[in-house]
Amino acid sequence: MWSQPMEKCNASAFEGFILVGFSDRPRLELVLFVVVLTFYLFTLLGNAAIVWLAALAPRLHSPMYFFLANLSFLDVCFTTGSVPQMLYNLRGPDKTISYVGCAVQLYFVLALGGVECVLLAVMAYDRYAAVCRPLHYTAIMHPRLCGQLAFVAWLSGFGNSLIMAPQTLMLPRCGHRRVEHFLCEMPALIGMACVDTMALEALAFALAIFIILAPLALILISYGYIARAVFRIKSAAGRKKAFSTCSSHLIVVSLFYGTIIYMYLQPANAYSQDQGKFLTLFYTIVTPSVNPLIYTLRNKDMKEAFKKVLGKGKQDSKD
Repeated sequence: MWSQPMEKCNASAFEGFILVGFSDRPRLELVLFVVVLTFYLFTLLGNAAIVWLAALAPRLHSPMYFFLANLSFLDVCFTTGSVPQMLYNLRGPDKTISYVGCAVQLYFVLALGGVECVLLAVMAYDRYAAVCRPLHYTAIMHPRLCGQLAFVAWLSGFGNSLIMAPQTLMLPRCGHRRVEHFLCEMPALIGMACVDTMALEALAFALAIFIILAPLALILISYGYIARAVFRIKSAAGRKKAFSTCSSHLIVVSLFYGTIIYMYLQPANAYSQDQGKFLTLFYTIVTPSVNPLIYTLRNKDMKEAFKKVLGKGKQDSKD
């Protein structure tokens, strides 16, 4: 009695999936194509510029900018792993994605999202050391520790995805191929399953405690200590300087975690398809594109480094 569903499941594995996306609203798809493409180009240019500046400008060779370069490189990878397929599906009637393509996309979306959660916690710890332990900052955040913390962030995200992506893909779907999303994302794929997914959702929640909630707790604790240290500073100028070093990071944390918590820490049966699509759209294309603006427009060092590197490049071209 299981032969027919299994045959359909195997067939869907070879045929791939149909990313429904916004296919019921073709006019919206046209608008979204232009919007997504615009944000994607801004993401590539802005984040590549930060990585370039962090590598070339000596004044940016510090732990804060090392982690920021990691975040920018991560955002480039994250958007490149999902946006090109999204643009392909938005531009015409073909909404298909191969099984392998879907698997790769799911793995990298999960992995890089997890990396960003942990990396934001590492960056919060760096800000804690800078504000609360300024005299010992260089000793605490030495290059070897920075490299180790960045490695832990990348390892955690890819390790989590290595567990969850295969479990999600192996769920029986009884021939169902229509993914009610424009990405191969875990909640949408779990929602397609024709079996009870409570055990997998429990596993996902348990891992989310380590990948999402634990880093968020570390961020909140770090900023609790930072706030206490800032309020102890007597001069208004000193408080403003201390706050300015952390405000950009706080904005990025708020934008990223606000959507991630809603997406991944609710049961699949409570998952709203339209809300999920627009929230995914937000953290896939909007957040990575505004990160460079948040960090550069509010950062004097970045502005000065950009002017110097650009000025040096012009001088070299004249010579």
